Amino acid sequence: MRPSSVLPPSSQSLVQAEIAPVSMPAFRRLGEDQLARHFHAVRLSRAQRPDLTAARERPLVVYLNRSSWWDPLACLRLAGHLLPNRRHYAPIDQATLARHPLLARIGFFAVDPASARGARRFLEAATRVLDQPGATLWLTAGGALADPRERPVKLQAGLGHLAVRMRHGVLLPLALEYPTWNEPLPEALARFGEEVAVEEAGMRAHGWSEVLAARLEDAQDALAAEAVTRDAARFEEVQGTGKRAGSALQDTWQRLRDALLTRQRRPMRRVDSDG
Repeated sequence: MRPSSVLPPSSQSLVQAEIAPVSMPAFRRLGEDQLARHFHAVRLSRAQRPDLTAARERPLVVYLNRSSWWDPLACLRLAGHLLPNRRHYAPIDQATLARHPLLARIGFFAVDPASARGARRFLEAATRVLDQPGATLWLTAGGALADPRERPVKLQAGLGHLAVRMRHGVLLPLALEYPTWNEPLPEALARFGEEVAVEEAGMRAHGWSEVLAARLEDAQDALAAEAVTRDAARFEEVQGTGKRAGSALQDTWQRLRDALLTRQRRPMRRVDSDG
């Protein structure tokens, strides 16, 4: 795939620019390492869990609020945890893909959201992705970064138009936020909302946008209510650092103590006086 183009050359389908199977495990390990360094844990709400086995090979669109730079890595971790056997794709700004063309080998494809032509090409590319068996498309549907508590939730029009184009499949809202609880590092929290089967309603794009925004807002409200409880039991730990605050503080104190003792044990240099 040429990094500056949304669609691959000639009449090849998007997925014929093959995802490199060798690249995915390495990329996932890198993502997990980054999450472990910067978050206390990645947690998924135990409530409102979608029946992902029911989707089987049907097209799946996971659309989420865009609240942080960390969203793609959080989604990557959830994808590996919940949907390890599906093929995952996500749009990315074409300038970013031009700088990092290897991202095309792990499922990213270029879009130009700033133009009408770019929006049309996004729909063409997304439709081709979802025509593939077992395809999952991850979309930050809100556009610009926004606080996860900002209301009302507004989605870009492209998601509604994509829903109209889908012949069958599932649209699944995902809420993300990154609060700090009782540990030095923040938590990466996720909660799925109520899924919508495309077959259940034949609506126009505007109607789809309203329904999907309402489902995502409900998921964000529910996650916000869980986040303020600071109750880890409400969540499944998808990934944890394995180190608690007490352990981290103890390690810090031990290093400081060892440094002070070492300094005290150093022999003092003799200073000769002139008189």
